Amino acid sequence: MSNESTQSAATAAEAARRYYDTDDVDAFYDAVWGGEDIHTGIYAHEHEPVAKASRRTVEKAADKVADRLGPGRTVLDLGSGYGGPTRYLAERFRGQVVALNISESQNERHRRTNAEHGLDNLIQVVTGSFQDIPFPDAHFDVVWSQEAFCHSGDRATLLREATRVLKPGGDLVFTDIMAVEDAPAEALRPVVARLEVTALATPSFYREQLRELGFQDVEFDDRSEQLLTHYVRLTEETRRRAAELQDVISPAYVKSLLENLPLWVDACRNDHLRWGVFHAHRPES
Repeated sequence: MSNESTQSAATAAEAARRYYDTDDVDAFYDAVWGGEDIHTGIYAHEHEPVAKASRRTVEKAADKVADRLGPGRTVLDLGSGYGGPTRYLAERFRGQVVALNISESQNERHRRTNAEHGLDNLIQVVTGSFQDIPFPDAHFDVVWSQEAFCHSGDRATLLREATRVLKPGGDLVFTDIMAVEDAPAEALRPVVARLEVTALATPSFYREQLRELGFQDVEFDDRSEQLLTHYVRLTEETRRRAAELQDVISPAYVKSLLENLPLWVDACRNDHLRWGVFHAHRPES
């Protein structure tokens, strides 16, 4: 990795840590998003609760690697957040799951919740960066992530690291918020500012990188149509509950949400964003 890439990755990692360790951000994800699965949902209808739709995304992604998982198998969840997907994978497949996440405040909550669910024997929560994964080569049967790669300052290195720790014959499955191929950067910059992100990847970037890394059967399950429903629902919930949210979130942050979330809605309506589930297989040799 070049010095410039190293610096970019470190800056992005610090921004992600700062963002997710903020009390206001933590309270927003807990109160509006449900505090389990903090990623885009797959909605059965336009008024479905955000938490229910977000859990459906976990289920759909897990179905893609169901034949790779079970007792004795290992999963690495990169950017695991509060651990909702991690617990789902552990409960459903009864294998070992390692949750790597940069926010220690999220990780403390994750560990407590695992213990409350009797899953701490199946889940190891590790504080660290996915730019430098602290595990040996060819260690995991599945590498998993949901809406975390957007926080990387060097996604090419991140994908190399994910590949390095994946066993030959293993699978990589992830979701991410992406830009359309020709999205004007100036149009998206104010949209992603709340996440302290400067730019988004594109579907073609991920396809090309995965093929260069030797993955086969690279599949992108394009669910971009879900983005508009998701951000409309988040905006509606935040507006509807603005008064009560100010009991747990600072008024300034509630105001910033009500200014920023409609920008995501507009970006979806202007067809500037993409989202879906990537699934790729690493060949045996």
